[in-house]
Amino acid sequence: MYNLLKGKKGIIFGALDENSIAWKVAERAHEEGAEFVLTNAPIALRMGQLNELAEKTGSQVIPADATSMEDLTNLVEKSMEILGGKLDFVLHSIGMSVNVRKGKHYTDPKYDFTTKGWDVSAVSFHKTMNVLYNKQAMNEWGSIVALTYMAAQRVFPDYNDMADNKAYLESIARSFGYFFGRDHKVRVNTISQSPTVTTAGSGVKGFDGFLAYAEKMSPLGNATALECADYTISLFSDLTKKVTLQNLFHDGGFSNMGVSDAVMERFTEE
Repeated sequence: MYNLLKGKKGIIFGALDENSIAWKVAERAHEEGAEFVLTNAPIALRMGQLNELAEKTGSQVIPADATSMEDLTNLVEKSMEILGGKLDFVLHSIGMSVNVRKGKHYTDPKYDFTTKGWDVSAVSFHKTMNVLYNKQAMNEWGSIVALTYMAAQRVFPDYNDMADNKAYLESIARSFGYFFGRDHKVRVNTISQSPTVTTAGSGVKGFDGFLAYAEKMSPLGNATALECADYTISLFSDLTKKVTLQNLFHDGGFSNMGVSDAVMERFTEE
């Protein structure tokens, strides 16, 4: 370990179980010397094992609905009380599509479901930064990171309306990141991660097939949840103080590939 986050304080959204990227980020942040508060929606707390992670990392858990300004305000205020000051990092690792869960096709969604998924997956990021910005809750050179996926730029048919949510999420990072950087010297970035075996990711139709395809397309192979956590830690650290407004691909090179030899071999007769 490198003590990259020694003395730093933060909030980590979205850890559900040991497969979650947010869970891995929390473990790595703890190993690198950080203190933090863990948060998730009340229903997720009932489903997951967040208290186990809290005990392991010496953290406290504050339930919060990330679509509720009241809950987010309470979360930020209590986190600063618990941690004894302003924050240095925040991870937004939240995503949900009701249309996907209910099997509604992209061409025939239920728009109430669309609105709910949009609010949870993207607008919650704006709301979180709204509270952090207006409460002046972040230290200078702090870092805010949200997790996204390349379906924001390219078509992945079964990713459904989550692709739209991620596109909006990335736009929020750039737009709010400008004001956060200008006014408070805070960085805002998104990480576009490889398809990863998590509770959320595995819910996408055809996920196993796409995971194998991405592995064959990527010159370095798919990035794991732990490797994503390592990358996130680097963005929380002082080593990346001038990196902001970026959508950073962490995908083994997949995002710049047209086709690979391994994939071509599957379609070429000997």
